[in-house]
Amino acid sequence: MMSQERRIKVLVAKLGLDGHDRGAKVIARALKDAGMEVVYTGLRQTPEQIVKAALQEDVDVIGVSILSGAHLELVPLVVQQMKEKGLNDVVLVVGGVIPPQDIPKLKEIGVDEVFLPGSSLKEITEKITKAVAAKRGLKIAS
Repeated sequence: MMSQERRIKVLVAKLGLDGHDRGAKVIARALKDAGMEVVYTGLRQTPEQIVKAALQEDVDVIGVSILSGAHLELVPLVVQQMKEKGLNDVVLVVGGVIPPQDIPKLKEIGVDEVFLPGSSLKEITEKITKAVAAKRGLKIAS
């Protein structure tokens, strides 16, 4: 793939029935402040809705926020939808209240990064930038 320089485009989505989105909005603002283009889908999104939006928006990253404890049930469905729609080069990050012992399971199924409460905004933006550069072969505009 030819290297091109452009802004990273991120879809931030609240997966499942979790009704709390303050953290997702803080992350979306931080990513915008870091120069990324951000699309926020709002609350209570299904895996199908998230992947459909990612396709429509032609994003580099899907950022899923989940606080409900259903990450091991719902995130694999997002991964499955991504594979079915050919989004193999889209970075998938998950953030929220996730027991540390579940992180290897999430990474095993295809999640690129997992961010727990307390992750710094700087760490999140840096890891997303590195993951996009690696997975999509992009030179990221600074």
